[in-house]
Amino acid sequence: MRAVVLVAHPSPESFSHAIAERVVSGLRAGGHQAVIHDLYAENFTVAMSTAERAAYHGDQPVLDPLVAEHIADLHAAEVLVFIYPTWWSSMPAVLKGWFERVMVPGVGFVFDDHHKVRPGITQIRHLIGISTYGSKRLYVKAINDNGRRTILRAMRLSTGLRTRSTWLGLYAMDASTPVQREAFLAKCERRMQAL
Repeated sequence: MRAVVLVAHPSPESFSHAIAERVVSGLRAGGHQAVIHDLYAENFTVAMSTAERAAYHGDQPVLDPLVAEHIADLHAAEVLVFIYPTWWSSMPAVLKGWFERVMVPGVGFVFDDHHKVRPGITQIRHLIGISTYGSKRLYVKAINDNGRRTILRAMRLSTGLRTRSTWLGLYAMDASTPVQREAFLAKCERRMQAL
């Protein structure tokens, strides 16, 4: 299968980037192709521009060549992997901006003949979210884990409800040991290889 891996952390030395390396290693060991998009390294623009908003419901909602590149990769993918740290109970702004600028009409969703919204990327067979949290799991659950809900619920409305989903979270990372972090990296790699 072909996977698109989206990484949303500003530091190349971050644990999120270490996760991405192991995810790609696992995907390739499992015989899958992986396309990596490091949103910060690509200088992905977070905010939708006034011109993009004006074009949003038109025939050509995509004005930025980088957004068009992401869409092309998205259309060729069967697996989507999102890797990011949870900040302020959600995903980093750059990833939220990715959703707003990439998942436009005709991509993330389409309208049928009765003007009902239908999934736009039904070739996606598996959604995977991987995040780190400074807080313990119980606390994260209490505040609703907005990033996880966006990926596992809202994105499934774009891919179709039959899309399989996987969530891998490292909770209380700030208090984790090197052994615990390595165990999490190994788990991520194994899960990608087994897809």
